[in-house]
Amino acid sequence: KHSKEYYVPSMSSRTVVYKGLLLADQVGVYYLDLSDERCVSAIGLVHQRFSTNTFPKWPLAHPYRYVAHNGEINTVRGNYNWMKAREGVMSSPVLAADLKKLYPISFAGQSDTATFDNCLELMTMAGYPISQAVMMMIPEPWEQHTTMDERRRAFYEYHAAMMEPWDGPASIVFTDGRQIGATLDRNGLRPSRYCVTDDDLVIMASESGVLPIPEHKIVRKWRLQPGKMFLIDLEQGRMIDDDELKAYVVNTKPYKQWIENLRIKLDSVEAPAPEVHESKVSLLDRQQAFGYTQEDIKFLLSPMAQAGEEGIGSMGNDSPLAVLSSKNKTLYNYFRQMFAQVTNPPIDPIREAIVMSLVSFIGPKPNLLDINQVNPPMRLEVSQPILDFADMAKLRNIEQHTQGKFRSTTLDITYPADWGREGVEAKLASLCAEAVDAIKGGSNILIVSDRGVSATQVAIPALLASSAIHQHLVREGLRTTAGLVVETGSAREVHHFGVLAGYGAEAVHPYLAMETLASLHAELSGDLSAEKAIYNYVKAIGKGLSKIMSKMGVSTYMSYCGAQLFEAIGLNNDTIGKYFSGTASRVEGIGVFEIAEEALRMHAAAFGDDPVLAAMLDAGGEYAWRTRGEDHMWTPDAIAKLQHSTRANNWSTYKEYAQIINDQSRRHMTLRGLFEFKIDPSKAIPVEEVESAADIVKRFATGAMSLGSISTEAHSTLAVAMNRIGGKSNTGEGGEDPARYRNELKGIPVKVGDTLKSVIGEANVEVDLPLLAGDSLRSKIKQVASGRFGVTAEYLSSADQIQIKMAQGAKPGEGGQLPGGKVTEYIGKQRYSVPGVGLISPPPHHDIYSIEDLAQLIHDLKNVAPHASISTKLVSEVGVGTVAAGVTKCKSDHLVIAGHDGGTGASPWSSIKHAGGPWEIGLAETQQTLVLNRLRGRVRVQADGQMKTGRDVAIGALLGADEFGFATAPLIVEGCIMMRKCHLNTCPVGVATQDPVLRKKFSGKPEHVVNYFFFIAEEVRQIMAQLGIRTFNEMIGRADLLDMKKGIAHWKASGLDFSRLFAMPNVPDDVPRFHVEDQDHGLEHNLDTKLIEKSRAAIDKGEKVQFIEVVRNVNRTVGAKLSGALTRVHPEGLPDDSIRIQLEGTGGQSFGAFLARGITLYLIGDANDYTGKGLSGGRIVVRPSLDFRGEAVRNTIVGNTVMYGA
Repeated sequence: KHSKEYYVPSMSSRTVVYKGLLLADQVGVYYLDLSDERCVSAIGLVHQRFSTNTFPKWPLAHPYRYVAHNGEINTVRGNYNWMKAREGVMSSPVLAADLKKLYPISFAGQSDTATFDNCLELMTMAGYPISQAVMMMIPEPWEQHTTMDERRRAFYEYHAAMMEPWDGPASIVFTDGRQIGATLDRNGLRPSRYCVTDDDLVIMASESGVLPIPEHKIVRKWRLQPGKMFLIDLEQGRMIDDDELKAYVVNTKPYKQWIENLRIKLDSVEAPAPEVHESKVSLLDRQQAFGYTQEDIKFLLSPMAQAGEEGIGSMGNDSPLAVLSSKNKTLYNYFRQMFAQVTNPPIDPIREAIVMSLVSFIGPKPNLLDINQVNPPMRLEVSQPILDFADMAKLRNIEQHTQGKFRSTTLDITYPADWGREGVEAKLASLCAEAVDAIKGGSNILIVSDRGVSATQVAIPALLASSAIHQHLVREGLRTTAGLVVETGSAREVHHFGVLAGYGAEAVHPYLAMETLASLHAELSGDLSAEKAIYNYVKAIGKGLSKIMSKMGVSTYMSYCGAQLFEAIGLNNDTIGKYFSGTASRVEGIGVFEIAEEALRMHAAAFGDDPVLAAMLDAGGEYAWRTRGEDHMWTPDAIAKLQHSTRANNWSTYKEYAQIINDQSRRHMTLRGLFEFKIDPSKAIPVEEVESAADIVKRFATGAMSLGSISTEAHSTLAVAMNRIGGKSNTGEGGEDPARYRNELKGIPVKVGDTLKSVIGEANVEVDLPLLAGDSLRSKIKQVASGRFGVTAEYLSSADQIQIKMAQGAKPGEGGQLPGGKVTEYIGKQRYSVPGVGLISPPPHHDIYSIEDLAQLIHDLKNVAPHASISTKLVSEVGVGTVAAGVTKCKSDHLVIAGHDGGTGASPWSSIKHAGGPWEIGLAETQQTLVLNRLRGRVRVQADGQMKTGRDVAIGALLGADEFGFATAPLIVEGCIMMRKCHLNTCPVGVATQDPVLRKKFSGKPEHVVNYFFFIAEEVRQIMAQLGIRTFNEMIGRADLLDMKKGIAHWKASGLDFSRLFAMPNVPDDVPRFHVEDQDHGLEHNLDTKLIEKSRAAIDKGEKVQFIEVVRNVNRTVGAKLSGALTRVHPEGLPDDSIRIQLEGTGGQSFGAFLARGITLYLIGDANDYTGKGLSGGRIVVRPSLDFRGEAVRNTIVGNTVMYGA
């Protein structure tokens, strides 16, 4: 109870910890002993924390008892859960009976570092050397590492079953007072540079040049490498490097021999004759009982069986959330994948395949604190967690093959259908009791199976049953004594396996999906045997799981298993607390009985007598609009009315369109469809008194659709339309043709008679667009995405706003992709690439591995284009408000909160359907968090994702948005008819294709888009008049004017509760609720101001200039502001070496970023991370100081991620 009230920083006789909620320069003032010269120490460890994903609080201040840590442990929830699970079974020869007094080892709600520190302290106190404990917690990537020393590999493999990796981008420094060491995570994503002086001083920091050390005293400059460790032993008085340190640890015990004796690989177990499960129930009936549709087979299973890849889709998700759908949905659909944004990076699972691992252990986990290795249990290892029929046969007979070391028990999760929905709780309780009995009776593998489905037996959703058992065993302290395998007919797509893993399944056998493929393989193209189809399917699921894990920055299946990296949308908190405890669910929803009801309804459809379902599966309609299928917001009727109204400029047809979209009393589509305005008729005002439509449309922007994903005609039409109304169009991530903005920026306006062809060249246009005097083709928002396609100093200088794309609603945690067929010569030129090659942006920005890095990129971009505002695009998920607060502290001028349902030119189906949350939730959380922290006035907030009508805009404003993004709707106005073929380059109306023949069919005009935005503004004005609000700003953040509709009869939606979305932060009235002031970026006094003054002759007159300056690591982004100033006068740069600057010292981060042609930076000394980022034709030379005594080729001279995007 009192553990929250105090914390003992240190009770050691060897270390003193000074901890406080202080800035770096206050520590020495507050703790007077630090300024006392009698206070002497051989070691010093300092860490200053930038609070991003939690609020600044006393208990979270660093350092901890053993560690200081820069970075993020992404798996911390799973690590915490498994530590809790071990508490029942751990025993320690050192701590003996005292161990019980230490529980709980960690508390819920601690920071990731505190949780890590607690675990490390426990292991060190239990007798492990500190270096070995750290190796166990943060192992190197041994699984794919073919050249690793055998004994070292055996050490890691032996300990892998004892503890799952603490994974995430982290640089961890640890000390017990006798030794001080540091290690880097398996990806090496955090900077750790060190230098050694001739008088044996070692300085290690997250960048070079932190302390002033004369170069002639330094003998070595180096950095920590991925997964490597270094240690300084004060008793031996020397530095021990990774090889020596680990060789010592791995040779202390015969790990190689032990692992060979203990490990059984499932692949090498002799296979019994596979059991033939001749089910009495037909395949079709079972498919229907688990909710299969024709689309599951067409869009999900077939592509995986044919190509070993997940199916690709496009155009985003406009079907309802599971809790709103009138169709029956599987329980998996209520869970949304979490993803990394800003505070930690996603992993690139393709380019960083060496760190990814799907290895899983099934069965009991060894005692973590058993330092003497007394009789450790055998471990059963699988190379990946998707089991086929042969594997299951082996598991069922595992007792004979392992001389009784393993014993499996099958738990049947079906119950009689005539028990009805109330039967589910009793069945779950008895399953949990059965699981405990099985373990106490000697079983150590539990197989949770729904094979018993029949006309009379209904299956509890496998996810509910396995999570209930997993969490019950954790509470009983038995989870680590047995393995959990799920045998289910419900799992078929990648997301299903991800959720099962997240809630504790060590392996999954999707028998029905495999039987379906076996019966289907003959119909698929290509010569596929049933075995090959199943093999491809397993391979595709494996790739998909790697992708889901990497979205969250997790690289191993063992760290992902039980980590619960999901949020629920549409499940109530009682049910979550009982069966999925620790998962966020913010709008309540259905409970356990409704979950059972939904399963019963599917069961009734399968075994009922509906003639339509007698011979075939339900059509589905989730992935594309079908008659009698799932509802979609974009129906053929809505599309026709929208196109007709905007082309004829007909307000009454627009109102019919808005009615179809807004009226959700019959078909529930979105959360906001269930909101209503609190209208007080006595406060209504005449519409004439409301702010004009011409002012409101300036708040609108089009979405980030790249030239490449859509055609030149579609892209330019949007730009012209938005510039006519004073809104903003967005380039997307594919660059922009300089011909579209060079003249305008030189002050040469478009004149009557100019056309699209005359501006950008006849060869690049299929349908010409006549321009009016004063029109502009320049997109005011320039996007910077992880691929950095087309990002140059000139491109950035031409922007009014630069948008950093941290995530995209349709596929958060993944990068954009443009299929090779769409990369023409013209598109390739804008992206600095070659025609015909597919362009896939990596999931992370390789220069943003933490919030500090984002602050750095914002600073870089603001330097190149001081006149532009910098925007950061985030996607709605639980915790996005805290991230938004961090981003605002990073000096972002603008934030975008995108919904999960945004559009896309090409994405895997599981991302389109299952990642990210609705913008209503993310926007409400962002508004409340920013207002509470008094940050809201410093930033503009934009909402986007399936924005279609004025009602959507009004709700967005009331929840806290200043601005609004539209993408799909303007494309429909331009002619899109939702064929969902964007990724195939076959768009029949010339919008999302590069095929010249199809592009000729493009019929969109800027006037149509202008009409659409004015219709929206008019609709907003009518709502404002009803609410009695005169200016748009007065409406922002007034969530008290929203309410939930009364009397929702829908059997699932009636459980929703929006009170958390409509909560108003309790702050004084003078705290701003909308954007009122500009961020201070502090650019006036940086080094570049001096460089620009000295280079004036070159910038203004083109003369040659050269001079010398001193640089320190606090001078960040040297050269970027100079490049911006040069580019604005000379868009194509100057001749090489026109400005030559010699610098001496240490360059700060982003040295020479976006350096323009004509500038040379010659640095004598060293530089930090991101040197030469986005180099745009300039030259950078870095060489060691003449005083440096080390051998240049054996020392580090620049930091990580050099020349990124150059």
